[in-house]
Amino acid sequence: MPVESVFPRLEALLPHVQKPIQYVGGELNSTVKEWDATDVRWALMYPDAYEVGLPNQGVMILYEVLNEREGVLAERTYSVWPDLEKLMREHDVPQFTVDGHRPVGAFDVFGISFATELGYTNMLTALELAGIPLESRDRTEDHPLVIAGGHAAFNPEPVADFLDCAIVGDGEQAVLEVTGIIRAWKAEGRPGGREELLLRLARTGSVYVPGFYDVEYLSDGRIARVVPNRSGVPWRISKHTVMDLDEWPYPKQPLVPLAETVHERMSVEIFRGCTRGCRFCQAGMITRPVRERSITGIGDMVEKGLKATGFEEVGLLSLSSADHSEIGDIAKGLADRYEEDKVGLSLPSTRVDAFNIDLANELTRNGRRSGLTFAPEGGSERLRKVINKMVSEEDLIRTVATAYGNGWRQVKLYFMCGLPTETDEDVLQIADMATRVIAKGREVSGANDIRCTVSIGGFVPKPHTPFQWSPQLSAEETDARLKKLRDKIRADKKYGRSIGFRYHDGKPGIVEGLLSRGDRRVGAVIREVHAQGGRFDGWREYFSYDLWMAAAEKALPPLGVDVDWYTTRERGYEEVLPWDHLDSGLDKDWLWEDWQDALDETEVEDCRWTPCFDCGVCPQFDTWPQLSESGKKLLPLTVTKDAPTSGHTH
Repeated sequence: MPVESVFPRLEALLPHVQKPIQYVGGELNSTVKEWDATDVRWALMYPDAYEVGLPNQGVMILYEVLNEREGVLAERTYSVWPDLEKLMREHDVPQFTVDGHRPVGAFDVFGISFATELGYTNMLTALELAGIPLESRDRTEDHPLVIAGGHAAFNPEPVADFLDCAIVGDGEQAVLEVTGIIRAWKAEGRPGGREELLLRLARTGSVYVPGFYDVEYLSDGRIARVVPNRSGVPWRISKHTVMDLDEWPYPKQPLVPLAETVHERMSVEIFRGCTRGCRFCQAGMITRPVRERSITGIGDMVEKGLKATGFEEVGLLSLSSADHSEIGDIAKGLADRYEEDKVGLSLPSTRVDAFNIDLANELTRNGRRSGLTFAPEGGSERLRKVINKMVSEEDLIRTVATAYGNGWRQVKLYFMCGLPTETDEDVLQIADMATRVIAKGREVSGANDIRCTVSIGGFVPKPHTPFQWSPQLSAEETDARLKKLRDKIRADKKYGRSIGFRYHDGKPGIVEGLLSRGDRRVGAVIREVHAQGGRFDGWREYFSYDLWMAAAEKALPPLGVDVDWYTTRERGYEEVLPWDHLDSGLDKDWLWEDWQDALDETEVEDCRWTPCFDCGVCPQFDTWPQLSESGKKLLPLTVTKDAPTSGHTH
């Protein structure tokens, strides 16, 4: 039976909400398939507002991978703002997809991609609006499977009660494997109901079904062990890794948003993984090994993507894009090819030690020259050794001197506060570094309109990193440290006015820390916050620290733990961590040794250019870092007048 669109009911509500255009769908390159022509149907969600969710590469890739398959349908849904949520509840309009405006509860799978843990309350809102029971144990085979993915899925334990499954790692092949299992189960007449379907998924060894595992606790609150409670279910779940990115050139037809979004550009992921070994960086650890897309593969994706979208900027995405082994040739080739079309190129923040002026000039040749962003992360040389961010102050000053000397006027520096072993003095050195940057900029440019913005985020220890055992700095200590830094910058009569200072207070970091290193007991806190109206916790205007602390005070003490137990407490080597049964490929002993190296202020080189450090990833995938040193150039480098490479839609 076809599923009816809820748009006629929704449309009447739209004049009464902010930004109604984000709910209407119909974007360029979006897909709507016939419901009855398909047998497996996915609703894909990025649990945030449309303007943040639409540009998300992960969802866009899976949307296209699934819709390319015969008999498979994928539609997108995003979090609705509280104004529309209120009206939907009053008028009985369910959570809907923006493509076909079909009710999310009618799909086979509700797949949610968590880039951050602060989207958990939005997931509960969507489940409630969709009419899907919040807890997996209350669902029947008439409800969709609720599956989590994304980086936060590497520790899904805080939301284990609300999930049917979690998939760790790359999604492209994983969603097709899951689709095949669901299709076979449905074709056989749904034998054994929902339980049998979940068992089939769990027995693959790479789909985590939290309900099939029991957690046993010690008297002091720590975990004793995590045990499968069904036969044939693995003790550890392995991550998915796409080894050849050139075989997966997605998105081929990037979505073009109707409403304004956070990124107005076409993006191409130029490689996955990172071996720099920054100890705070979960993304770098869990996405190993490095897999580079070939220079010709990148050129092909850019060409097709520009034709399909009409965007005038291309983002070259990865965790450290200037580290691609052929980045110079990529930037020059693309700048040459699109010179007449004035297509700009951009990299996310650039490593100080990977920046060079030739690369910067290629990136800005066809576009506007915006500010440069560098991330030293730690304020002092000592702290940068602790976090393995091998950038000296001299490196930074030399790099910004080159930038200011070549016409740039603005540099943004990103740091973290609350890193392991950090002192007030480490943080105050950020002010010294910023003044040196301004002084050098004025010296080499001969101008006084030099700006340096210092942006600071609170450090949150993450699972599957060497800092997973580290205590987190309390919100009060974080705020006190940042106030001292702010006062020092403001007191500088000579340079203070040229230094911008942006920082987050310590409170959101404590909530993120609770959620990132929490176990199943934290689920009760999330549920209570949601019940009390918690939504959009990643947005300053909606986030309520007091709401989270009140919920934690109510839910955790009866379980023998509290917020500090999850956040500011240091863990020991023997402790079973909530995510130990989810295998990121990294050897736990190697992570512990790297944590000890951090405490000893010992740096470790990038393993792409040095002997292997035995982190455990490569043997598991029978590989080494995949570098794209093809020696090829992007062809054709010049564009003929009668064959424009990018269409424009206005």
